[in-house]
Amino acid sequence: MRRQLSGRTRRDPGAPPPSRAPDVGLVVAAATAPGTFAPSLSARSAVDQGLVTGLTTGLHYLLSVGAQEVLEGTARFLTAGTASRSVVRTLAVDAAAVPLGLAALRLLPPRADDPVRGLLRQAAWRLGATGLNGAVLGAAQRGAEALDDRLRFGGRLAAVPLAVPVGLGVAYVLDRVRAGREADAGGDGSADGATPAAPRLGSVGVAVGVVGGLAAVAYGEHALAGLAARRLAAVLPGSVPFWRLVGHAGALAALEAGAAWVWQRAMRKIEATTSAEVAVFEADEAQRWVPPTVSGGPGSLVSWDGMGRDGRLHALAVVRARPLADPPPGVPDLSIETVMGEPARAEPVQVYVGLDNGATPRERVELALAELERTGALDRSLLVLVSPTGTGYVNYVATAALQYLALGDVATVALQYSKRPSPLSLGMVRGAREQNRMLWLRVLRELRDRPGPRPRVAVFGESLGAHTSQDVFLHWGTLGLDAMGIDRALWIGTPHGSGWMRQVTGSDRLDVERDAVAVVNDSAQLADVVAARGSTPRFVLLSHDNDGVTKFGPDLLWYPPDWLGPSRPRHEPGPAGSSPRGIPPAMRWRPVTSFFQGLIDMKNAQVAGPFGAFQHDYRADLPRFLSEVIGLPATPEQLTRIEETLRVRESVREKLFAVVPGAVD
Repeated sequence: MRRQLSGRTRRDPGAPPPSRAPDVGLVVAAATAPGTFAPSLSARSAVDQGLVTGLTTGLHYLLSVGAQEVLEGTARFLTAGTASRSVVRTLAVDAAAVPLGLAALRLLPPRADDPVRGLLRQAAWRLGATGLNGAVLGAAQRGAEALDDRLRFGGRLAAVPLAVPVGLGVAYVLDRVRAGREADAGGDGSADGATPAAPRLGSVGVAVGVVGGLAAVAYGEHALAGLAARRLAAVLPGSVPFWRLVGHAGALAALEAGAAWVWQRAMRKIEATTSAEVAVFEADEAQRWVPPTVSGGPGSLVSWDGMGRDGRLHALAVVRARPLADPPPGVPDLSIETVMGEPARAEPVQVYVGLDNGATPRERVELALAELERTGALDRSLLVLVSPTGTGYVNYVATAALQYLALGDVATVALQYSKRPSPLSLGMVRGAREQNRMLWLRVLRELRDRPGPRPRVAVFGESLGAHTSQDVFLHWGTLGLDAMGIDRALWIGTPHGSGWMRQVTGSDRLDVERDAVAVVNDSAQLADVVAARGSTPRFVLLSHDNDGVTKFGPDLLWYPPDWLGPSRPRHEPGPAGSSPRGIPPAMRWRPVTSFFQGLIDMKNAQVAGPFGAFQHDYRADLPRFLSEVIGLPATPEQLTRIEETLRVRESVREKLFAVVPGAVD
């Protein structure tokens, strides 16, 4: 079928041409690879960058191979089996896919809440991008063949692989075009304010390892499926292609079963860790160091064992109204009276019910109500409804700041809904929402029927706790908080997946009072909002602009978000000690690439660091925000002392609780 002409292997004119899909896939992968090194919200290590580059280029390759197969199939249909014209027709179809893809993108403007439209847009973009790269590669190959014949190189020039250099050339041209557009629009496209770049050599090594590993697995699976198909076809009815499909299906089923087994074992291990009882001081710590107004302490209806690791640490971190007569060794006097310089009004109340304290949500709600009654929580002037993060963690700094600012005249109540870290608890949002709603409605009914003074009611949530508490008011806007008697709310680090957040910050809704809601990066921005509106917003979402948790979502695959568009927040340094504002100008949305970059940004944002206000760490922000938003005034001197005390408390807590394994949400 093949013969040697002019030193170059030429195909028999009657034979069908080989598929160009793998070469086109390489062009697209090479064209997208440089963009994976673009800066994003967080600094990336060599391993992080290698994962982004490897996964992005690998997925682009697979999708582009499939798209090119579709285009070549279209060309074969149009040529009606005429092999000699198939190459030309394939190039023509590749070229035609570009304007058709652009037209489809214009007819389907992006919408964040429409994944079907996003899928159609991505299919159109994929076919157009694949067609463009296929046409460029085809032109380059035909040009190389013509030059080879003219220079009489005997096929040596035409044999040079062009996919990767063509892809890098496409990337360079597109980058220059994009830079020109940004310059015309008044932007410099510079990397000012961008995060440091990852080490390129190490990143490329990791990327090659990722792609190579995935390729090895794919090749191994393909070889095994082919071997099994040939053996089965020899002894059973059915063709080799049929049994090859059966083999692929069996491999996928085995992979799914293995992944499910590993997942279940990992989840059981994680839940056992978050439930384990690890004494911080000594075995009787609940009776000696937890006051009666805190769940798990003397006289509590909530068992110490059932509260879980984070519930017990939450109880031990309560702020004392007055100095302890016999404090634990190494623990300084950080009582309310000492820090605030005036007498405490009451002992703080902390009600916390763990998953193991009740078999069902109803039992846990009933136990929490009984504990509220026992501790006299509804007699305090402020009641804060708290939704914890995935493991049941309640921010120690937030609780302590509330107790200092209220001079102890405050009660908090929280229900655990998961024993897993927040990224592994996303499937439990619905259950947490219903549990919170049941408790909060019961509490508010008690307050409605209560004679005499009633406490103000506020809501606090962090990270997944912000999502699960906001979900209580999903489709109710701000009207839902007013209807339930919620006076104030502060949410920090709200995940991108919160539907309520998008509803109250998106298009106009009749159930949303715009001036009641604000999304800010730091306290200075909140002060600007207060000055502009003449009053403090009652419901505030504190979300750092460089917090990947607040930005990452699956819609990054198909939708260019507003925060990466023309209306993005302008990048500028924040006030001293606060998170930087805005989005680096060099960041832009790239299909597939932005998804994997955002995934790494989300992971890096949650890495524990020193006490501060950066990415997903909001500890240093909390005293001033709680004072302003919840309405707990304090003098500048008191706020300064609270901030200094909270830093000391965190350092002491980290030393005392360092024996607790896996104490990270």
